[in-house]
Amino acid sequence: MSTETRNLDIYEEIARLRRQGQRAALATIIQIRGSVPSFETAKILVREDGSTVGTVGGGCVENDVWKAARQVMFDEKPRRLVFDLTDSSNLEAGLICGGKVEIFVEPILAVPTAYVFGAGHISKFISKAATLAGFHTVIIDDRPQYANRERFPEAVELYSDSFESAFAKIVPNEFSYLVIVTRGHLEDQNVLRWAVKTKARFIGMIGSRFKKRALFANLREEGISQEQLDRVFSPVGVDIHAILPEEIAISIVAQMVAVRRSKPGTYLPQPETSGESS
Repeated sequence: MSTETRNLDIYEEIARLRRQGQRAALATIIQIRGSVPSFETAKILVREDGSTVGTVGGGCVENDVWKAARQVMFDEKPRRLVFDLTDSSNLEAGLICGGKVEIFVEPILAVPTAYVFGAGHISKFISKAATLAGFHTVIIDDRPQYANRERFPEAVELYSDSFESAFAKIVPNEFSYLVIVTRGHLEDQNVLRWAVKTKARFIGMIGSRFKKRALFANLREEGISQEQLDRVFSPVGVDIHAILPEEIAISIVAQMVAVRRSKPGTYLPQPETSGESS
């Protein structure tokens, strides 16, 4: 198989992994000096489950690259690795004739997607702000006059049928951010019931603390666990004393970014203080 064909296979696999919301890391030889059992631009793709596509020469070097790739995909920060294969320990192992190799390891991540449930005024600005912050946005509302391309030209996808129809088509993963800003409490509760059962990285619901307590109580009566509800940011958004729809949207997207840039489990919804007013 030619180098071009091997690279094509790797790039196709990268596209597939990103579509499915899976992590990976790509290691590429960027410089060789001396005799090395590989070639510049050789690549190995390491998937989240540890499996690989391609090679950068095998042996101890590839094992070290594999370990680094596992770290890179979760830290989401690239690394440059330099191996001195003229080292006596490598020569004694009979790995190469002698040389140095430099390898660049970069994370392969799905584009984070913000699923905005509700297509009202605040949602318009959430979609714009989230797009500017690097998210794909998907708008879901059961009113076609609101969920349409004219109102949301930047959205990558629009659902204008029932919420239940959207639930059947959307499969959230760890790169998914669910924002619940529908037109009413019943719709919010309907979406929240579905959202807490998904693998979404972020679930946020707009509204007061009184609304939160009421909806949470309803869902607990239906059998939704407190552990599931504890994942929800509500009231959603960073507290910047926002009033205008644009300001509220910025506060929500800021919270999404904070979750995105934090290690999983380190930026969590805050529990309510006993006796706190609504």
